[in-house]
Amino acid sequence: MSTHLTHAIVRIREMILRNELAPGQRVAEAPLAELLGVSRTPVRQALPLLAQEGLLAEHDTRGFVVRSFTAADVLDAIDVRASLEGLAARRVAERGASRAFLRELRGCLEDGEAVLGKRCVEERDEALYADMNQRFHALILSEAGSPILTDAIERNSRVPFAGPQALAFDRGQLDRMYDQLRYAHHQHYSLVDALEQGQGARAEALMREHAHVVEESINLAALPVAPVLSKERA
Repeated sequence: MSTHLTHAIVRIREMILRNELAPGQRVAEAPLAELLGVSRTPVRQALPLLAQEGLLAEHDTRGFVVRSFTAADVLDAIDVRASLEGLAARRVAERGASRAFLRELRGCLEDGEAVLGKRCVEERDEALYADMNQRFHALILSEAGSPILTDAIERNSRVPFAGPQALAFDRGQLDRMYDQLRYAHHQHYSLVDALEQGQGARAEALMREHAHVVEESINLAALPVAPVLSKERA
């Protein structure tokens, strides 16, 4: 996925989360492209992908509108993903991870270090980290080799912000975002170790915990939504 496309996806996702694009609002390519400082091409490519995530719906005539969703929907879907991805990680560990698979996971670790190694994050790092994180999770699901798990996770990911790619930055608190991403990437290292060592129960527990990092991302990035999320979780 190109950097411009990933940037467009991440920024539009954040605009929906922060209610800058309200439920029912029609999403127009040209104004969005101008606002994001990109050409219309990545925006045009981003909209159907965001529809697959459940954030947008096709308009009756043409184009897309913002879908409505609740904090409870998001949290339930994250819980479901945690269980499903935990099962996938356990299956990979117990069956034995292939060398090629572990090599690709380590490539993700290196890409993450390229983003976080400077001990801070900048706005442009958001798309890079989100792309790496999505690849990391997709590799584990693919290695599990279960069409049932794959289908279940794909359907669950149609709930907004349920997928591993759905990180959102708070541009006013980049130091906190760095700490959060550093913690999440540390979990990546622990997961790779558990998978390599064949520790199924540990891999499952780590993946379950790791899946909930997106909740913290949403809480930081969407201050008006954060109290709702916390209340629903209580």
